[in-house]
Amino acid sequence: MKMGWMSVYINYEYYRVFYYVAKLRSFTRAAAYLLNNQPNITRIIRNLENELGCVLFIRSNRGVSLTPEGEKLYRHVAVAVEHITLGEEELSLERELQSGMVSIGASELALHCFLLPVLKQFHRQYPAIRIRVTNHSTPQAILALDHGLVDLAVSTTPHNIPEQMSRTVLKEFSEIAVCGPSLAQLAGRTLDLAELARFPLICLGPQTKTYELYSGWFMEHGLKLEPEIEVATADQILPMIRNDLGIGFLPRELAAADLEQGAVFPLSIRQEIPRRGICLFRKTDRPMSVAARRLEQAMLDRSGGAAGGNAEREAHYADTQI
Repeated sequence: MKMGWMSVYINYEYYRVFYYVAKLRSFTRAAAYLLNNQPNITRIIRNLENELGCVLFIRSNRGVSLTPEGEKLYRHVAVAVEHITLGEEELSLERELQSGMVSIGASELALHCFLLPVLKQFHRQYPAIRIRVTNHSTPQAILALDHGLVDLAVSTTPHNIPEQMSRTVLKEFSEIAVCGPSLAQLAGRTLDLAELARFPLICLGPQTKTYELYSGWFMEHGLKLEPEIEVATADQILPMIRNDLGIGFLPRELAAADLEQGAVFPLSIRQEIPRRGICLFRKTDRPMSVAARRLEQAMLDRSGGAAGGNAEREAHYADTQI
């Protein structure tokens, strides 16, 4: 339908055919490239000329050339078609995982206790995909995901999540209390939490969910968490324990090498230390790239279950730890 030059609505395919006829300067070559036939290509160009109300090509025995109107149109159509083609090629490459990037916001514990082997396998399988990992506390990781700064977030309980965000528990774990050589004599006993609280404690700062978890645990037993040393990230705790600066709580696998070498010592606590979970977070109202979806599946596969298989554990954490 033609209602004036600015109100013409034309099928994109007409412009695509026009582009290749102009680029190849031949109806025959354009038909071969587009896997079409010459009469159909001729019909499309005639329809386009009728819609636009002008002649676009000059035909001769040597092929076709653009009229002045055709030259003006080609300058605009070429940009559009080439950009669309480039976009289609990029999407095709991403579908085949030959290009692209996936970004993850991860806490220290989630990275060291779950994510690293997943990333190793993913990178080995899809070396062309770039991976960007940013180190965040749990609240920071969830905020980064909510604001679209990362594709996925992997962090530990406890946590609070906004609407349009899902979570799946990938792994459950309990931390252990660990001391340095100067307190090694405590390792052979079962300590009451009140006794433990009399020694110097090392903990993440009050702005973290880990601090909130342990502060709540101490309060349940009539105690106040008063760490002598507060650190910014979990990976700073072990070196301080190793250097006899106090007692800290860590996942066993994070301290495994030091425990085996006798650099630090595990402590037995009478009260049960709260169980924690490493969770995968994603936005439910925002589509993910093929690479991000593939990495999400790799994490679910490593966790030993699909999202549905972790629903009960997820509900348990929602009820008891938030």
